[in-house]
Amino acid sequence: MLSYGPNVGEVVRNAATYVDKIFKGARPGDLPVQQPTRFELLINLRSARALGLSIPESFLLRADKVIE
Repeated sequence: MLSYGPNVGEVVRNAATYVDKIFKGARPGDLPVQQPTRFELLINLRSARALGLSIPESFLLRADKVIE
């Protein structure tokens, strides 16, 4: 019904960048650890309604994506 976490596309792009650097000869132990910088809030209204829950409008306005 609710999901809050890192942007999957950004995580995949960062992983691809790491793989590229390793293929080009960088040692994995020398690469810096990176943390996600963008997080997303997703709300599935269909699931909420099926459970008999109502989501406040103020919360819906903060969501990055609302699934109807």
